[in-house]
Amino acid sequence: MKATPTFYVFHGSDGLTRQEKIAELCQRLGSEGMAELNIVRLDGAKTTLEEVRQACTALPFLASRRLVIITGLLSRLNRKGDAFLEGLLALLPRLPETTRLILAEEEALNDHPVVRLAQQHERGYVSCFEPPSTSALPGWIDRRARHHGGEIEPAAARRLAEAVGTDLRLLDQEILKLIAYAGPGRAVTVADVEKLVPYVKEAVIFDLVDALGQRDGRHAAATLQQLLDEGKEADYILFMVVRHFRLLAQVKALKNAGENSASIAARLRLHTFPARKLYEQANNFTTEQLEQVQRQLLKTDVQVKSGELTSEMALDLLVAGLAGEG
Repeated sequence: MKATPTFYVFHGSDGLTRQEKIAELCQRLGSEGMAELNIVRLDGAKTTLEEVRQACTALPFLASRRLVIITGLLSRLNRKGDAFLEGLLALLPRLPETTRLILAEEEALNDHPVVRLAQQHERGYVSCFEPPSTSALPGWIDRRARHHGGEIEPAAARRLAEAVGTDLRLLDQEILKLIAYAGPGRAVTVADVEKLVPYVKEAVIFDLVDALGQRDGRHAAATLQQLLDEGKEADYILFMVVRHFRLLAQVKALKNAGENSASIAARLRLHTFPARKLYEQANNFTTEQLEQVQRQLLKTDVQVKSGELTSEMALDLLVAGLAGEG
């Protein structure tokens, strides 16, 4: 029988499940007030080996054990021969029985020396938390809804997955909101998702721009018609397309300057989901093409405001023109 772990490595990009697992271990320390007296949290980007050693060897206060949580330390200690890394590798097997050390990382570190030690040592424990695949996401949404005491229809789960993607924290927030709206005894429907989740509207706009970026005029026209059939006003769709290409031009410039999707999200004050999608879509256009699109959109705006074109006619011409651009 494997001994009770004294050190844990929780790594991977699924921060929601990782944090819930850490919270579960915190709760095992007892009542909230007493537990907090025996929990130490350290910033792995700043802490020293001596601080880690002191935190791990101190005795618990009026309890049987204490918890030390360090975030982001292992990604910092990845060089062979690093004195801090070597000291940590020596410390981990000798942790007191009264200590539980959690090393939390926001990315998968499967080849890290500490991960290998935790996998091999009888007192080590490793868990890699990664989001479900796109195909498995509706199932995760269904289970999460049940976890929160609600229910969601399969089609609604698929629609939510398409709109939000694998950002599990955002998905969890939207699921809670949808369950509260549906109320007891009623499953969340597609109509609920389309009414309450703002990303659903953006998701269809992304589909339209994806088709334009791939020069797929038939798909772009079908997506436009879908929006109109769903009751979206042509003025609103045109506004969203103009806004989308303006953001796309900004994202393209920042991407060319070396920014990643996370830093672009912060700079443009965008949520993770649209920032990531814009970052991916920027690959479909050159800077010159986006500049040309901006000029065409400006011309279209003047034609609509002067009464030369209706918004619906302008959209049809835009889709035909942009889908045919080389």
